[in-house]
Amino acid sequence: MPVRPTVRFTALFTLTALASTSLAACGSGSGSDPDTVKVSFKQSTDNSIKVMDTYLGDIKKQFEKANPGKKVELVPIKAPDSEYYTKLQQMLRSPKTAPDLVYEDTFLINSDITSGYLKPLDDYLAEWKDWDQFIDTAKAAAKGEDGKTYGVPDGTDTRGLWFSKDVFAKAGLPADWQPKTWDEVLDAARTIKEKVPGVTPINVYTGKPAGEMATMQGFEMLLYGTGDGGADPLYDKGAKKWITAGQGFRDSLGFVETVYKEKLGPEVSDALDPNFSTKIRGELLPQGKLGIALDGSWLPQDWLEGSGHEWPEWSKELGLAAMPTQNGQAPGRVSMSGGWTWSIPDKAGNPDLAFEFIKTMQTKANAQKWYVANSGIAVREDVANDPAYVDAQPGIKFFTDLVADTHYRPAYPAYPKVSVAIQEAMEGVTTGDKSVEEAARGYDEALKEATDNQVVSK
Repeated sequence: MPVRPTVRFTALFTLTALASTSLAACGSGSGSDPDTVKVSFKQSTDNSIKVMDTYLGDIKKQFEKANPGKKVELVPIKAPDSEYYTKLQQMLRSPKTAPDLVYEDTFLINSDITSGYLKPLDDYLAEWKDWDQFIDTAKAAAKGEDGKTYGVPDGTDTRGLWFSKDVFAKAGLPADWQPKTWDEVLDAARTIKEKVPGVTPINVYTGKPAGEMATMQGFEMLLYGTGDGGADPLYDKGAKKWITAGQGFRDSLGFVETVYKEKLGPEVSDALDPNFSTKIRGELLPQGKLGIALDGSWLPQDWLEGSGHEWPEWSKELGLAAMPTQNGQAPGRVSMSGGWTWSIPDKAGNPDLAFEFIKTMQTKANAQKWYVANSGIAVREDVANDPAYVDAQPGIKFFTDLVADTHYRPAYPAYPKVSVAIQEAMEGVTTGDKSVEEAARGYDEALKEATDNQVVSK
């Protein structure tokens, strides 16, 4: 899901503003009523998108019916991704504002664990038979360095290239397009620019306003395709150190620079708008104004019935292609995977009730309902093996198959800061304020500061 999914280190708000927003959102805190479980979640900035609201509303009814006398209070945080993380963490700092259950992006969970914001769930999980149905990679995404588990995943995701068949037809490009190299992606964008005026050829998320979308949907989809598909290009697990900018890093910045320097992407002002992803899903793709979108498996959630942006024709009007590796080297394609988990704050007043709510959300039937509604990829084996899930929506099989060649971010406490350093480097080459070399050197300096100089060169 949207991944979807920047972090608390971005100074987007003053502390005072954050505190007042959080306090207003959470009222008197989770512990004020022992019979009420407060559930905080990320609400879409698009008022017409109610996928999460509708799902949680249904779970609330189920929970309250099954538990007479107990109530669920939904506490939405309506904000772009970068602001959501900041507001959530401000809430987690005090028992007065901490909800009982929070929606955590897996890229940030270890940072929150290290900060002492989350409660380990191992005692609950040991007595929950459904936990055995969750795939190991999903379980690992919610583990801390201490080996304890701090969240229950509600799905995963993959990423690839979405493209407009109508735009491709006008440009004379094939309807079954499957680029083999980065150059073929850029050449297709150049052809669109030349032959289909008024259309943005390609979107690659970039810069700090886009937050983790820029890092994961943009940069890492490039970087993880520059090597041999083996070693992690960001983190050396053997040395337990972060890797400075090498040739693959520079080449990835070069791709971003090319997109914006040659005006193959959106206007820089649009690219650096924190709400641009909403425009892509709600306007540019449905209206045939974007040729290629490097984006995630969850996009169709915005186009389903009841979404407010219904687009039943999307599966006929959009094509799907895997993002190729840089030069077509094995395995030939690249994807990144992440996901979100439901976690219980350390300062939650009603943790037992919160876990009962998790169990209600994560029955096989409710989990499957969520995967389909959210255009997510199943992390429960019993759902993944259910033909009703596989056939529920076009594209599910394509994105599920990418799991075989996907990568996961190094989910260590320093990662959020590293991610911001990547976004800053991307923004520099996007605006033209920095050359690739200058942006790479700036990244190295920021990386050393973010990781207490725990770096290694490759």
